[in-house]
Amino acid sequence: MLKRLKEDIRSVMDRDPAARNAFEVLSCYPGLHAILWHRLNHRLWGWGLRWLARFLSTLARWLTGIEIHPGARIGRRFFIDHGMGVVIGETAEIGDDVTLYHGVTLGGTSLDGGKRHPTLANDVVVGAGAKVLGPVSVASGARIGSNAVVLRDVPEGATMVGIPARVAGRRPDETARRREETARRLGFDAYGQTDMPDPVSQAINSMLDHIHATDERLVEMCRVIRKLGGQLEDVELPEIADCEIENGHRPRPTSGDSDRS
Repeated sequence: MLKRLKEDIRSVMDRDPAARNAFEVLSCYPGLHAILWHRLNHRLWGWGLRWLARFLSTLARWLTGIEIHPGARIGRRFFIDHGMGVVIGETAEIGDDVTLYHGVTLGGTSLDGGKRHPTLANDVVVGAGAKVLGPVSVASGARIGSNAVVLRDVPEGATMVGIPARVAGRRPDETARRREETARRLGFDAYGQTDMPDPVSQAINSMLDHIHATDERLVEMCRVIRKLGGQLEDVELPEIADCEIENGHRPRPTSGDSDRS
């Protein structure tokens, strides 16, 4: 038990640059306190003392601001940073080296019994305010952006953003280990932030790129037809050269933007 406690303290100090020493972590980190309470309550739950486990988990919620159902299964080196408002449901399963920030909900979407809460694999980071709902699976190395709402399975190494959450990018396999090592040295992906563009604006901008390319080809076709003696009426088209979606990339200008026919 003492070895496990040392491991938990070390995991906090590795991921939070504000943690100065082991005593500070042990005495001042509600995330660690909630995990210690949960281990006791989970054991009571397994012994069939379910009312006592629920009562003590309620007491732990009052003391830490973190609600973890005694039935939830949690792996090693689990870190809840700040922690206020975190909710983890009964059938949730959490792997090793997982990080949750404040306001995260691992909740259910069904009133039926059985598996109804998420499963998080190893090395998952869930940003502040994010919601992962239903019996979805979040694969290892995934990142859930702040305030995202995840309603479907998340592939390995993916970054999820938006409501509902969509894949905004994936880490290449060959660089995953290097990024993990760098993130651990620098304090992880604080609050699950990502510099990935919004997937909706990215998709729209991709379509705009396609429109520009198509427009350029049409301009060239008109030039060839006129060169061959064909007659075409000049038609003024709406200007779209300055169209841009925030957080995405600007559509590439084309040579035909100033010479549409």
